[in-house]
Amino acid sequence: MSRRAIHLRPTAPLAERVLLPGDPGRALLLAQALLHEPRMFNHHRGLWGYTGVAADGELLTVQATGMGGPSAAIVVHELIELGARRLVRVGTCGSLVAGLRLGDLVVVSEAIATDGTSRALGAGERVAPDAQLLEALRAGNPGAAAGPVVTTDLFYDAPPPPDGALAVEMEAATVFQVARRRGASAACVLGVSDELADGGRDRVDEEALERLGEAVGRAGAAAFGL
Repeated sequence: MSRRAIHLRPTAPLAERVLLPGDPGRALLLAQALLHEPRMFNHHRGLWGYTGVAADGELLTVQATGMGGPSAAIVVHELIELGARRLVRVGTCGSLVAGLRLGDLVVVSEAIATDGTSRALGAGERVAPDAQLLEALRAGNPGAAAGPVVTTDLFYDAPPPPDGALAVEMEAATVFQVARRRGASAACVLGVSDELADGGRDRVDEEALERLGEAVGRAGAAAFGL
């Protein structure tokens, strides 16, 4: 196997299609839920990843990106160098509108780039996902909300988000921009873990967060027809 990656150290095959949770623990959860006989793809730097056979009989990789754009940029860049071609971020977000409640799903139609990483990589104010993966996510999750989200660098003490965003998160713009620069396809679906619309923070409990993580992973797998 190629060793072009520095931060990822593959110990199993890499699928050309990849789900990208931020949390390593969620990567393990999704590997157990979605893959037959998953093998650890990476454990270096605590960025757990797994490859196994999905429900359609083909390989699927689940690889954690860590928190924020800088970590996600490294992971996505190296996955693409190693052969990944279709990548779907499956993460959580804070809702910014009253109609989005805890546990709801959001298919990202574009990311409003207020983060430093995607901008350093040449992103404009908004970054779009791959059109085909976006359409597959929408078709596979007809009950999900769909619209723009804002990508930020800060979980705490972030400045007010721009108008028009359904939710806020920390990686989508970077994932989209790295994929665009590297000739791969990327999209994103999120689960609402926090409600922020009233200026406070209402957050799911740990048990509900685990259920949400699996639901978001299954929603992301719909982009690959699973």
